[in-house]
Amino acid sequence: MNNNFTMVAKTLFGFEEILAKELRNLGAGNVKTGTRNVSFEGDTGFMYKANLCLRTAIKIVKPIHSFSIRNTHDLYRKIYAMDWSDYLSVDATFAIDTTLHSDKFTHSLYVSQKAKDAIADKFRALDGKRPNVDIKNPDIRINIHIQNDHCNVSLDSSGSSLHHRGYRTATNIAPINEVLAAGLLLLSEWDGRSDFLDPMCGSGTFLTEAAMIACNIPANINRKGFAFEKWYDFDAVLFEKIIDTSLNKAREFHYKIVGYDKAPSAVRKAQDNIENANLSEYITIEQKNFFASEKFTEGRLHMVFNPPYGERLNLDMENFYASIGDTLKQKYPGTDSWFITSNLEALKYVGLRPSRKIKVFNSHLESRLVKYVMYEGSKKAKYQQSL
Repeated sequence: MNNNFTMVAKTLFGFEEILAKELRNLGAGNVKTGTRNVSFEGDTGFMYKANLCLRTAIKIVKPIHSFSIRNTHDLYRKIYAMDWSDYLSVDATFAIDTTLHSDKFTHSLYVSQKAKDAIADKFRALDGKRPNVDIKNPDIRINIHIQNDHCNVSLDSSGSSLHHRGYRTATNIAPINEVLAAGLLLLSEWDGRSDFLDPMCGSGTFLTEAAMIACNIPANINRKGFAFEKWYDFDAVLFEKIIDTSLNKAREFHYKIVGYDKAPSAVRKAQDNIENANLSEYITIEQKNFFASEKFTEGRLHMVFNPPYGERLNLDMENFYASIGDTLKQKYPGTDSWFITSNLEALKYVGLRPSRKIKVFNSHLESRLVKYVMYEGSKKAKYQQSL
């Protein structure tokens, strides 16, 4: 018997194809990319595995009903008509999140309120009492998505955003989101087959995600919990089996993952987070200024980092980005260097021609992930002409 059902994994702009590839590699069926989302099919065990293992998903929802609506009266009536006893008891708590892309419906909180009223009124009519709303820690989290005049109602299987991996307890100024970090690493084609350096590591997010990718460790193995663990049909034995099977697919890593930061406080925070993720044996953190450093390995080096943009710190951007270019040229031959920035003007001062530029978003900031290939020997002169 085929027990598969449709699910939707939400992601960041520009990560749709990476997420689709992750899903196919995990074994999902009927994978289709959308805008900031990927739909797919799988069974209950696959839903558990997707939440546990996907690196670039923010949330995984299970659609349970869809319909056309003209106004909030339509919404109320059709939400009321659903059989909510399949998912929710009168003694349970629930919360509703709403996303709108419609000219007719423009106030997400009002839509959530109308849907909440419909569910509460349905239970009151049947049982004489209603379930309570709990915004922070509900038993069931319901997702409503309205696109023009079409409404999708889904159950949120994840709970809080999947970027909450569970290992990061200490942060610095404007830390990079874990899902964003993992997606940038995958866009940079990091595969764990070389040494790795984050020369401005902050709280160590790139380092931690890089180690988990290199060792094939499930992205959310350190997470405290998922929303599906409170569902009626939650199968704890199956979930434990999924965890064990996923951990058994971890692999050895035979290279170095190194992080630098010139701030002692950042080094301590990064070390704490890496220890929380149980990855200390793979990652080394040093208090060091990148601009006074040099390549630590004879072989190929993969570098990914998140330099200050100017929005975060008061810096001389021209000199700062020129120093990045000078350090790469003079001290890092044989290196694939990637970094993300929203300061597109400052890229001119790097003094190198990027071999790739990929449009991404860091929160609300339109940014670029840029790649500089630092050749060794005679190729350096041929390919690395200053702008």
